[in-house]
Amino acid sequence: MNTLEQAQKVKNAAKYINRAKSEQKNKILTSIKENLRKNVDAILSENQKDIDVAKQNGMPKHLIDRLSLNSDRIEAMALAIDELIHLADPVSEVVSGGTRPNGLKIEKVRVPLGVVGIIYEARPNVSVDAATLCIKSGNAVLLRGGKEAIKTNTILVELMKKAIAENGIASDIVELVQDTTRESANEMMKMHGILDVLIPRGSAGLINSVVENSNVPVIETGTGNCHIYVDDSADIDMAVNIVVNAKTSRPSVCNAAESLVVHRDVADLFLNKLKNEFNKYNVELVGCSESRKILPDIGLANDEDYYTEYLGYKMSVKIVNCLDEAIEHINKYSSGHSEAIVTSEYDSAEHFLQTVDSAAVYVNASTRFTDGNEFGLGAELGISTQKLHARGPMGLRELTTQKFIIRGNGQVR
Repeated sequence: MNTLEQAQKVKNAAKYINRAKSEQKNKILTSIKENLRKNVDAILSENQKDIDVAKQNGMPKHLIDRLSLNSDRIEAMALAIDELIHLADPVSEVVSGGTRPNGLKIEKVRVPLGVVGIIYEARPNVSVDAATLCIKSGNAVLLRGGKEAIKTNTILVELMKKAIAENGIASDIVELVQDTTRESANEMMKMHGILDVLIPRGSAGLINSVVENSNVPVIETGTGNCHIYVDDSADIDMAVNIVVNAKTSRPSVCNAAESLVVHRDVADLFLNKLKNEFNKYNVELVGCSESRKILPDIGLANDEDYYTEYLGYKMSVKIVNCLDEAIEHINKYSSGHSEAIVTSEYDSAEHFLQTVDSAAVYVNASTRFTDGNEFGLGAELGISTQKLHARGPMGLRELTTQKFIIRGNGQVR
């Protein structure tokens, strides 16, 4: 079956999930959760086949980490589904409403987007996160993962489709594109009238390609060139702990910090303390000429370094003279994902929160919290860095749109 035929199957089945009641959707999610837990060994077996091929093909370590599953990561998927089950169903939620002077009763309510297409790379957990979020929000979904995870994605989707069918809904509401060539992605970008929205999740190249070439409306999930600014009033030990966590806890993910900005007055003390901790993880630093006077053994950073999402144990450093210079640097080089300030000054914190133009902005906390589950949204479909419709972690409400419902008793205009 080709990609277009699969997409048409999803569209034809969408009506069944679009109008499903919360109880039925939650039963499907419960079955999916149970299927994951009962089939850990089978999932890991298929995942290992993907990992073996990836290693043979020389895949970088940070991408193999994204590809790899273990029992803890599968359990994390199940726990995210459990949280999703307990979240309120956004469908039919009344956003606003009232009665007009002519007696018309007007309500704005949430409704599913319809048919969601998702193009993603490497991370097989996206298959489960995306499908379960779409089910809970009443959407059908066409998944197109990368070739590097095809065996893992296939078994995950098979387990989900089995759970859907067991609960009385057409399993075609979730389909996985088997063609992992670039052509299938190009086909999805041209499915105006079949797909209601297309969401790319992966490398900057993938995202830019979809944004530039799709005739289907796109929600852009951006790369994560995340910054941390250490203010002159910062608690230095707190700042070191936050930066180490944001850089090293899992460097291959989009909410890991990639860029460090430091106030001149604390740069010497802070950078030397940080370097001692970073040496434990073999983190490579590249920095401006001022930072190299403090840490002579680090490389010299250029513009490309400051724009780069490293996804590994590397970080750029910039020393600044004031808060506004830090904000200017961040707004220039950031991808609009997540930024943090470490400070003890209320006014500095508030100015940073109001002026930094990113989807998530933190005071005295790690950027690693930018995640749908951490924000209490259940799983997430990605971190939207655009400004229309959805921004930040995309949970259930971001997978709905709105329509007006008008009730009258014979009014004419």
